[in-house]
Amino acid sequence: MNSVSAAIAGAAVFVWLGMVLAISFLEAPLKFRAPGVTIPLGLGIGRIVFRALNLVEIVLAATVAVALAVGGPSTSVAVLAVVVAVVLAGQLAVIRPRLNRRSDRVLAGERLPRSHAHWYYVVFEAIKTVALLVLGILLLAA
Repeated sequence: MNSVSAAIAGAAVFVWLGMVLAISFLEAPLKFRAPGVTIPLGLGIGRIVFRALNLVEIVLAATVAVALAVGGPSTSVAVLAVVVAVVLAGQLAVIRPRLNRRSDRVLAGERLPRSHAHWYYVVFEAIKTVALLVLGILLLAA
């Protein structure tokens, strides 16, 4: 893989990793502990934040894909990039719509029993985090 493509892809991967760690594993759980933040308020904030994160993730994924397409990645780099893209696609196409439907109901004032559906998103975030970390390390070594 050429060094310029590896540097661009690596930078995008580590920015992406930092954003996922900061938002998914720091901001999201902590916002509900802030004084005065109700479940509906937290859900409303979370939807805005995760919509923005997901848009940036799409841009970063495209940046990585173009850099890898130009740079001729190793098989392991290509496989990890595909894993990250598939996990992101699963979050965007399957998990987020289900979470949004539920949060729509809560924001409309419906009282629902506690749900553990967000844990699917967390599991996918954990998989994506590990894959991004390993991908970034491989790109640094390229």
